[in-house]
Amino acid sequence: MPQSFKSHAKWDPMTHFVLMPLALILVIGFARALYVRPNPNHFGLLLMAITILLLVEKTRLYALKNQDRIIRLEEQIRLSRLMPTEPAIVEALCVDQLVGLRFASDAEALELARRAVRENLGRKQIKEAITAWRPDECRA
Repeated sequence: MPQSFKSHAKWDPMTHFVLMPLALILVIGFARALYVRPNPNHFGLLLMAITILLLVEKTRLYALKNQDRIIRLEEQIRLSRLMPTEPAIVEALCVDQLVGLRFASDAEALELARRAVRENLGRKQIKEAITAWRPDECRA
């Protein structure tokens, strides 16, 4: 199925369907154990389970943040090539806007970039405005 606004979200099976649910089960299980039979061991296990849950989430967020930084650089280079006479537009785009623009075809990216700056569009608004979707299959 071709990628589009409705189908571009990416799920990481190991994170979303294995690690996060297991960590959440641990937190719930140890919280219940602490509630039913309070003791220092259950408290320590609950803290460890919460730590694991937070580590799984933080690790995912680090990957996404790094991905956004790479997309920012790629899109700045692409737009600078496409808009050599309008460097102020490229410089005015924030990371969120550049991330949204990565799905726009070269022909569409120019006007969308101008519009994003002019109307202060967010990532979702930019993606919704794209008609010629450029798939990105290399996402974290």
